Amino acid sequence: MERSGHSAATATPLQGEEAAARSLLLGMPAWLFALAGLLAGLLVTGAVVLLERGNLQAEAQLQDSQFARRSVAQVARQLETSGLLLRALQSSFMVDDKIDRQQFAGVHDNLRAKEVLPSLIAMVFARRQDPESPGARPRYMYENVVPLDGNRSLVGFDMAAQPANLHALLRARDTDQPVMSAAFPLRQPVSDPRDALGVVVRLPVYSTGSRPLDVAQRRERELGALGISMRVRPMLLAALPPEALRRYRVRVLDTTDGTGEVLFDSEAGPVSDARSHGGDVAFGERHWQVLLQPLGSGYDASLLWLMAVTGAIASMLLALLLWSAATMRRRAVTLGRQLAERYRESEERFRTLNDLLPALVLMARADDGCVVYANEAASTRLGGNVASGETPLASLFEDPALQRALSTAMEDVHWSNVDTTLRTLGGDRFWASTSISQVQLGGLDKLLMVASDTSEQRQLTELLSYQATHDALTGLCNRREFERSVRRTLQAVARGGASAALLYIDLDQFKLINDTSGHLAGDQLLSQLALAMSEHLRGEDLLARLGGDEFGVLARDMSVDGAQLLAERLRTRIEGLIFVWEQRSYTISASIGMVMIDRAGMTLEDVFAHADAACYMAKDHGRNRIHVYSAQEDETVQRRGEMEWANRLRWVVEEGRLLLDYQEVLPLQGQPETDPHIELLIRLRDEEGRIVPPGAFLPAAERYGMMPSLDRWVIGEAIANFDRLHASGRAPGRCALNLAASTLEDEGLADYVLDLIARHGVAPSRLCFEITETEAVRNLARAVRVMERLRAVGCQVALDDFGAGMSSFGYLKNLPVDVIKIDGSFIRELDSDPMSRSIVDVITEIGHQRGLDVVAEWVASANTVELLRELGVDYGQGFALHRPERVLYQR
Repeated sequence: MERSGHSAATATPLQGEEAAARSLLLGMPAWLFALAGLLAGLLVTGAVVLLERGNLQAEAQLQDSQFARRSVAQVARQLETSGLLLRALQSSFMVDDKIDRQQFAGVHDNLRAKEVLPSLIAMVFARRQDPESPGARPRYMYENVVPLDGNRSLVGFDMAAQPANLHALLRARDTDQPVMSAAFPLRQPVSDPRDALGVVVRLPVYSTGSRPLDVAQRRERELGALGISMRVRPMLLAALPPEALRRYRVRVLDTTDGTGEVLFDSEAGPVSDARSHGGDVAFGERHWQVLLQPLGSGYDASLLWLMAVTGAIASMLLALLLWSAATMRRRAVTLGRQLAERYRESEERFRTLNDLLPALVLMARADDGCVVYANEAASTRLGGNVASGETPLASLFEDPALQRALSTAMEDVHWSNVDTTLRTLGGDRFWASTSISQVQLGGLDKLLMVASDTSEQRQLTELLSYQATHDALTGLCNRREFERSVRRTLQAVARGGASAALLYIDLDQFKLINDTSGHLAGDQLLSQLALAMSEHLRGEDLLARLGGDEFGVLARDMSVDGAQLLAERLRTRIEGLIFVWEQRSYTISASIGMVMIDRAGMTLEDVFAHADAACYMAKDHGRNRIHVYSAQEDETVQRRGEMEWANRLRWVVEEGRLLLDYQEVLPLQGQPETDPHIELLIRLRDEEGRIVPPGAFLPAAERYGMMPSLDRWVIGEAIANFDRLHASGRAPGRCALNLAASTLEDEGLADYVLDLIARHGVAPSRLCFEITETEAVRNLARAVRVMERLRAVGCQVALDDFGAGMSSFGYLKNLPVDVIKIDGSFIRELDSDPMSRSIVDVITEIGHQRGLDVVAEWVASANTVELLRELGVDYGQGFALHRPERVLYQR
């Protein structure tokens, strides 16, 4: 008992201490455990919220930085586009520095300048004018301005009067690079004062020839300057992404001179201390700084509130868990799972936000370069398995140099905005702008790549380049690209290269298809001919559409015999093509002029002039044939003479060297007319005062489209001086005026005649307009419209050279005429050829049946006059009746 008692006495103190400890713990109130759990949970929640806020801020700054870089790149792209447009215009001037306003406008339209540069205000050319007095500065007067609407005030303005413009102009001239002026108020009026500020990008124009290599050559060969004016604010609004002005305060500063002049500020008021993103734009010797300052926090704070609320709830649940740990274990486990699920949802939301980025975002391990993460955009574009951890980042690049950089020195890899070709896992390729940098995540080195797909933009650039060098209808090279190839061939031949041949192909009677079946049929025929001719060319031969119904072939490394065989194959293929359109079938032929490029010293102008002359000779000899140019050939020399006449005729009206003769048309039946009937005939006085017969210059005028201006001059002179034409001083009873076929195509001809009649008070019944039968048939519908308008006010219409055509009587039934003039070939042989007499008899009878006056031309003898009287011809005209003499007012 004593040992037992001792033992009990010994154990009691230890058990008491343990019991006291348990009692102390168990004696603590449950709310204290809950409070401790709540405080611990809130501390953890606060730490998580702070960490997440830091992640969101970093993500927002990354997005802001990327967005700012893209905005800077788009602003730079707008400015670079203006430089490319100017360079294209400069190339046109170096090919031909005599570009007139119409050609300048055509180049502007062909470049589609307003489409690729929406902020463009005007595209101009200012020609340099040297000062009259020493020491004075040259003047640069605006000569060509496109578009003219809204920019008329620039025409004739000296752009050197604006210091900002002059500085840019001189720098551009000396460097042969686009130079942008400092911002200044443009001359053109604006509705919004904020749009007044603008810039002008300048590029010099040098004389025709190779590009000058140094400053001295550039100054010596300067012809003037090209310019593109843009308003700063509209240009920036067009360049910046739409969301830029909603999310950021955008400011653009000109830091070229270190002053930081504000060019654009999307928000008024003082600048805040918030961090700005952006970059510098260097173009045309100007430096702009583009700054984007976020207007808000840049991230969605609702996630942080959600995490804070979730953490607070979790802390309370933890307190409840501790409070009821003994009795509600299962419930605590369930609540813990719910909390874990909510945390996973938060992580998924974060990943979803990253996947919403339009850029391709990839992350790779730095040690082996394999991709371990790709956002949704990258997975979609590159392949779903790109982030499997087995795809090397270098394998996505097409460029071997970039592949080596990623494979051999990954720890030093860093580049920004590098344009390259990326390759998808499926083998597809696309262009992208890539940036790569090294980052650390979780203490591990990673490679972060951000890429933007630029395929669409690159395709647009390639499309613009293609359209600038190819014909839209046929897909062949256009005239400009063809001339560039011919020029290169001339240079190669001058260096001793192989000879080449140029074929100038002009379709015969193509206008007939356009007139009878419409321009859509003509376009389809041209497309089919382009394909047909291409089948007979070698790989090194170049086929181009030079304009309208004209084609050109440049056959390199070709002998004369080989070129003739090629030309014959093409002619035969064109002749054999059967074109079917709306249940009609057509055949067509071509006249081909051939020129050999086989010696040094030939110029582009020489080659085309020789080819054109040879083609004209092929047409003149009956069409559907080939003519080889020869400098010793008399007929070819004659055609070149016609070209020279065409150049001389451009100035004869201004120089007052055109003259008018008249020839009387006398009645053959009954008494003479009280007032004389006459026909006006055009003459020309050359530079030495000699009279040039019409046969020397009219063929050139007809071939080179100058007859409408000559006919208008004759009509204007005749009506304005109507009472001073005949030597008697009496106004003619009927004055005949000739109209060429090309004049009938003048839409404003009838209005021009009616305006002259009203202005000078000439009776319309005294005017008679002569149209040859072949010219009327050439465009029957247009000829009838002109005739009907003139006859509606009382004018008379005569059908000249009647009988020369194959369907004269058939057309006479449908043509609204008052007079027919029998072709002189029948009158000339009237007394020796019974057939000619019968034809004249029939024409006279039919003319009288229709109530028409009948006139005989080329009456050369008294015997012919008597025969015409016997046949009942009303009037006669010829040397036997009256020789032409100068009109009264020009004597």
